[in-house]
Amino acid sequence: MDATHEVFNQPMPLVDYNLFETNRPMRDALKFNAPQLELSPLQHLGGVLGSAEMQAHARLANTNPAVLHTHDRFGRRVDEVEFHPSYHVLMKTAVGAGLHGTPWTGASMSPHVQRAAGFMLFTELEPSILCPISMSYAVTPALRGNTAIHADWGPKLASLWYDPALKPWRDKPGVTMGMGMTEKQGGSDVRANTTRAVRTGSDAWGERYEITGHKWFFSAPMCDAFLVLAQAPAGLSCFFLPRVLEDGSRNAMRIQRLKDKLGNKANASSEVEFHGASAWLVGEEGRGVPQILEMGTMTRLDCALGTSGLMRQALSLALDHASQRQAFGKPLLAQPLMKNVLADLALESEAATALALRLARAFDRPQDAHERLMARLLTPVAKFWICKRGSHFAQEAMECLGGNGYVEEGGEGVMARIYREMPLNSIWEGAGNIMALDLLRGLRKGDASAALAQELKPARGSDAALDRLADALPARIEAMATETEARRLAQDVALAVQAALLLQTAPAAVAAAFCASRIGGDWGHAFGTLGAGTDLDSIIARAQPR
Repeated sequence: MDATHEVFNQPMPLVDYNLFETNRPMRDALKFNAPQLELSPLQHLGGVLGSAEMQAHARLANTNPAVLHTHDRFGRRVDEVEFHPSYHVLMKTAVGAGLHGTPWTGASMSPHVQRAAGFMLFTELEPSILCPISMSYAVTPALRGNTAIHADWGPKLASLWYDPALKPWRDKPGVTMGMGMTEKQGGSDVRANTTRAVRTGSDAWGERYEITGHKWFFSAPMCDAFLVLAQAPAGLSCFFLPRVLEDGSRNAMRIQRLKDKLGNKANASSEVEFHGASAWLVGEEGRGVPQILEMGTMTRLDCALGTSGLMRQALSLALDHASQRQAFGKPLLAQPLMKNVLADLALESEAATALALRLARAFDRPQDAHERLMARLLTPVAKFWICKRGSHFAQEAMECLGGNGYVEEGGEGVMARIYREMPLNSIWEGAGNIMALDLLRGLRKGDASAALAQELKPARGSDAALDRLADALPARIEAMATETEARRLAQDVALAVQAALLLQTAPAAVAAAFCASRIGGDWGHAFGTLGAGTDLDSIIARAQPR
């Protein structure tokens, strides 16, 4: 019996490695987008996140989901969400790495690129807890619409201290923030919101209101405050709603239930009701939608970053498995068809990394007119295309592990977690159609054709297929009078920019294979259909995690 159960030809787990030092595509993209960036914080973070200890915390935070306690044992309403201790370890690590509000302090030469790289690395470990991190990042600049609140809360949103306790902001070394926009009847159409705001006076934080209504998706309800949308007399407006009031009492926000989601298990998404909750106006009455769009731009960046990080981790797991697993007399990695699949996945992952970090660079240079326009155009493009590719990517990477990849256990269980997580970033903050329509709106800002031409110019003449696509884009942009082909345009802009970036940052084998397959048409309709002349070995060697 013992002899029949000898375990062999099973890969060792991918643990205790440095996520940053082994990620050559990220390092090259950082050199291109932020050549003077100090890399030691990312090197340190990469080592922490690749450790077996942190991987255990990620597993525990997901297998022990949050629990809602609406009342205490005496019947008093408390509305508290209890997390597993590993959740708080992960939150402390993310806040300590400055992945939330710190870029707005301007302490780094390229704060948004540095933060973007760290966000991607953390996503490889555990993406769910990054929801409150991302929202804290996005709402920080929006608070400037209320100078008094920004003065009080801004420094604490940039603090490297994580304090999960529910208590007044003055008593905390650091805080986090969330957002509440979506209602049952409206979804992405926030103008259909019915939640009402009634002015009750003014104080040191400005115009004070009472909020009555609900939010259908309200992530991270244990944050210290939220930006919410509500209908005021002048129209849809943005409000700052703290969880705990100055006197230490809980604000009138009732957590109805937690969402039972496909993935994203470590994060508590909820449904809430407001029963005359105290809130303060941010910006002008009736200008809530522009406020939300500003925040949405930042969270959409994070969607692209997050999916890029998940792609990288799925690729790393597939490559590591194929390097160790024997099949038909040799390692999986030596099998020609498997090499084609893995090289194809590596191309997709590197292109996603290149585009996501290029977008982050645009946020570091708001004074530059070209970068402002690139931020406006590439945000919906990157969010649409990278996130749209994520689920297909995760399925193919899982297939590289065979049945082991489908099992919710051990190291291979990470692949199943990635697969369940992938659809979220495509849906959250505007699904594919919303992004395509947002691109059309962006194309009406400034001279979009000239801006794209300038972006692609450094790579022109390097690849004939890219040149043909770049030549055709201006006329297509000018002729885009209807919405029907908006998705195709978003796809092609994404591919053109990705190709141009890889031609400037990646080895020739990578750039040539990407252009030939994604733009030149030497490709099928599934991963693993690269042309016979592709330098598969060079592409795979560059992507290896060990």
